Amino acid sequence: MVVTAPAQSGPEDLEMMWRIRAFEEKASELFARGKISGLLHLAIGQEATAVGVCGALQPTDRVFSGHRPHGHAIAKGAEPGRLFAELAGRRTGYCGGKGGSMHLAAPEVGFVTATGIVAGNLPLALGAALSSKCRGESDVAVAFFGDGAAQTGLFHECLNLASLWQLPVVLVCENNGFAEFSPLSAHTVVERLADHADTYGIPTETIDGNDLTVVRPAAAAAIDRARNGGGPSFLECLTHRLRGHYEGDPTLKRGAAARDEAKDPIQRFTRFLHDAARSAELEGIEVRVRAEVEQAAEEALDAPWPERDDLLTNVVAQP
Repeated sequence: MVVTAPAQSGPEDLEMMWRIRAFEEKASELFARGKISGLLHLAIGQEATAVGVCGALQPTDRVFSGHRPHGHAIAKGAEPGRLFAELAGRRTGYCGGKGGSMHLAAPEVGFVTATGIVAGNLPLALGAALSSKCRGESDVAVAFFGDGAAQTGLFHECLNLASLWQLPVVLVCENNGFAEFSPLSAHTVVERLADHADTYGIPTETIDGNDLTVVRPAAAAAIDRARNGGGPSFLECLTHRLRGHYEGDPTLKRGAAARDEAKDPIQRFTRFLHDAARSAELEGIEVRVRAEVEQAAEEALDAPWPERDDLLTNVVAQP
């Protein structure tokens, strides 16, 4: 049996959550200042899911994200500076400034790609899982998607194939209760989205996605199952975002649940560590991480723009 990672979580996970939060807040500021163009979808409030899952992965495991990808990329090991450069269209970005926010790719750290197509990352993750299985490798693929993706035909096709072929893939549904601007009740009568996977014989678990101490062991168990030949798993992480669907969304706050700061995963995990008598390890984490992110953003904005000769690089396959 191959074991992936310990199910425990500690101060290093709090640091990672703060890194994601600081990155997203700085990205919001840069967007408001006109330094970042295009649509920007932030995952403020959903950090525990990204850190909980990615912290249980091995470096060679592959992650596939959707249109809200920054946290997943950072949790998998992407550098904030190169991510800022990508969002700002700079040459030093992971994709040379061509991918932007919704089409990030940092395969060198196992973050294969993001996609703006709802559920479009699911078949890509299945392809990676199938490749791993055919090669006799132990690598696992993870796909992050939202509750809106669960209403697509592609979603059900992928559940069927993942189960039929017993692929080493973990499907992580970040159910924040809204598909763009529509509440879950407006687009499905299914209250527990994991029930969809149940019908395909896939092991499922619905958990509190804002509690890192719950997400990490659940993710570790699903990843171990996939790595050791147990096939796919479906994790429904109940979470909520503290921002609108996109930056500039006029419906920024949606009801009491969206304003409930008590659900903030960073504050919850901080309280957990304090209660576990680990307070001394927490001193200065937020301040230090925010300073690092600020410096990374400054360096990214000072980076050069792409040149004319860069126009077709990594766009057209060379013979």
